[in-house]
Amino acid sequence: MDIKSGNGYPAANLSNFTPHPFEIDGIQCASMEGFLQSLKYKNPDMQQYVCTLVGKKAKLKGKEKKWYNEQVLYWQGVTYPRNSRAYQDLLDRAFEALSKNKKFQKALKATGNATLTHSIGEKDQSKTVLTRQEFTNRLVNLRNQLQEK
Repeated sequence: MDIKSGNGYPAANLSNFTPHPFEIDGIQCASMEGFLQSLKYKNPDMQQYVCTLVGKKAKLKGKEKKWYNEQVLYWQGVTYPRNSRAYQDLLDRAFEALSKNKKFQKALKATGNATLTHSIGEKDQSKTVLTRQEFTNRLVNLRNQLQEK
C-alpha cells in the first residue's frame, strides 16, 4: 500500500500531509509534515509556527531552508546531526505522539497486514528529513503496537 495523499483511504490518511493534530514537548502540531518542516528552523518560535501548518503549505515553508548543506536539524533549542541516533530518537518520539491521534490510529489499523511503501519519498537521508524507509518502518512499528493492544 503506497502511503501518499490522493491515494484513497487508508493510505492517504497516513500521509504526513494529513491534518492529524498531536503534541510533542508541549508544542501543538497540526500535522506530521508541519513538525518535520519545523526541524529545519533553528528559532523555536518559528518552529512553533511551522508546526501549525498542514500539507503543501508546510512543505513549501520548509523548502526555503537549505538544512542539507550542514546536515543539521533543530528542535526546541537542541541541534541534531541528521545522521545521529538522537535525531532518530526525536523522530520516534514524534511518531509516538502522532500515534495517540484516534483518526491516525483508525487509518493505521485499516491497513491490516499490507506492506507499506512510500513511492514519492526520498531514499537518501542527506537529502530529506525523513526517508521512505524511516517513514514506513515507523508506521509498521506503530501498527504492530496497536495490534498488540
